[in-house]
Amino acid sequence: MDLKQYVTTVEDWPKEGITFRDITTIMDHGPAYKYATDQIVEYAKELGAEIIVGPEARGFIIGCPVAYALEIGFAPVRKPGKLPREVISADYGLEYGKDTLTMHNDAIKPGQKVLICDDLLATGGTVEATVRLVEQLGGQVVGCAFLIELLELNGRAKLGDLNIKTLIQY
Repeated sequence: MDLKQYVTTVEDWPKEGITFRDITTIMDHGPAYKYATDQIVEYAKELGAEIIVGPEARGFIIGCPVAYALEIGFAPVRKPGKLPREVISADYGLEYGKDTLTMHNDAIKPGQKVLICDDLLATGGTVEATVRLVEQLGGQVVGCAFLIELLELNGRAKLGDLNIKTLIQY
């Protein structure tokens, strides 16, 4: 299935000069969403993933159905103040400043094989911070899966030699 035909391109959103790739049109087409999920499920099986991790909020949309299909856990990565128990945190750079991601301090067990799922690999900042959180807890990131990769932003460079799967590239 050609998933690109289910991605809607929105020019000049959220601001002028930005080409936004909208995945909601994959999600609202059941067969396309299932196909995309199944591709990531197979990838997770190949890697022996034991838990799925996803940054908010679209990482939940991609990662939760994968975890469900595999009957394994899902650990959310969120902005500060959104998780109710003790957390660890990682800062990452933005175009103008920095942001922070958090994860429960018991979400990953030492040695656990982790697949990180998100909708988009752009600059790599969010996923790089997520990798640091997993590794801080002793987890082993066995791979990262994305619906879309924006090649011109070279996000892979921040991720070193991590195993990466993307379903669509622009």
